Amino acid sequence: MSTALFTDRYELTMLEAALRDGTAARHCVFELFTRRLSGARRFGVVAGTGRLLSMIRDFRFAEDELRFLRDNRVVDAATVAFLEDYRFTGSVSGYREGELYFPGSPLLTIEGSFAEAVVLETLALSVLNYDSAVATAASRMSIAAGDRPLAEMGSRRAGEHSAVAAARAAYIAGFDATSNLEAGRTWGIPTMGTAAHAFTLLHDSEEDAFRSQIEALGVGTTLLVDTYDIRTGVETAIRVAGTDLGGVRLDSGDLPIVAAEVRTQLDELGATGTKITVTSDLDEYAIATLAAAPVDSYGVGTSLVTGSGTPTAGMVYKLVARQAGDGSWVSVAKASTDKTSKGGRKAAFRTLDAGTATQELITVADGFEEVPGASEHPDSRPLQTTFVSHGDIDTSFEGAAGVAAARSHHARVREELPVRALALSRADPAIPTVYVEVE
Repeated sequence: MSTALFTDRYELTMLEAALRDGTAARHCVFELFTRRLSGARRFGVVAGTGRLLSMIRDFRFAEDELRFLRDNRVVDAATVAFLEDYRFTGSVSGYREGELYFPGSPLLTIEGSFAEAVVLETLALSVLNYDSAVATAASRMSIAAGDRPLAEMGSRRAGEHSAVAAARAAYIAGFDATSNLEAGRTWGIPTMGTAAHAFTLLHDSEEDAFRSQIEALGVGTTLLVDTYDIRTGVETAIRVAGTDLGGVRLDSGDLPIVAAEVRTQLDELGATGTKITVTSDLDEYAIATLAAAPVDSYGVGTSLVTGSGTPTAGMVYKLVARQAGDGSWVSVAKASTDKTSKGGRKAAFRTLDAGTATQELITVADGFEEVPGASEHPDSRPLQTTFVSHGDIDTSFEGAAGVAAARSHHARVREELPVRALALSRADPAIPTVYVEVE
């Protein structure tokens, strides 16, 4: 399916005007970044890049899209003719998926003609803003959970396409499984799921429901024991399944207290190996309060797919440099109050002290011939990589393999965070962003 109309009208009207005045072919550098960390979080997590690359490939104006533009007089005939042959032939570089980011981090740098690059604004922002918000929330939840597994189960609280994107972002940032089958098929994420309260209510008794589930799925399954009375439910579950029952799930009540009571009851019944999974509107704060409780795993839904109260990462897409009429480069930047941007091409590094991050170091160059390389910052790690070179997309960042690589990368770079970054309270970014002007 074409992604060409996943955009805002003003991108095409700007294109029309630029084609008319002759500036559409000017080489430009756009940058996607955030001015601040939404929700006063201490770090952000990049997600969505692999999805975006595939959507750039599908950014094509076929006859259906062109007919819509003509019939609704969105742009003139000359612009429609230009879009008929549109292909992105520029370059895209930036932070890998799973990477941490901070205010000002140049997450994506898109280079090409104004005509080619400006029309990607909404697409890039809609993908990275949502996916990164979910990934950031997921990473915080993963930190709070420690070694206990996390399952994403928020599909019913999001749009159908957003649900798949959320599962993908959560897996990159530390979740272990998803309830969403499309996410499993498309992105290679392990799937999980057993039964809801409706299955228990369907049967004449809780015991009948448990027997049916065990017959179908085996004693290793997880039984939902809080449809009626929890204590009775646990007793029934062990009587039906035996002490080798895989697990019980709790979806209501004062979870720290209930989990402790259920653990005691299971142990008294001899089911010492039966695991306890808790769900029920969890977020990173609720997970943190359960740290001392005898809980074995968590299932998270609503809070995760809504970014745990911060549903967007607040990223923007700005022109930071362009060629002038004489071919020279000009750095440009927005100067509006509270919405400033920093012009110029940038190279980003994370400075480290004994493996712990200390700064987000961003070098800024007015000229575009040379940008400082890693050799000039030996105590740092370069943060940018090339995703698209002259229109050719690096497919290693796409698909299930790209997701697996992003998940591994996130686990590795999260170890660089200073201890203060692991706290859940609102605060300033864990490390400062430092700009260095290159002459």
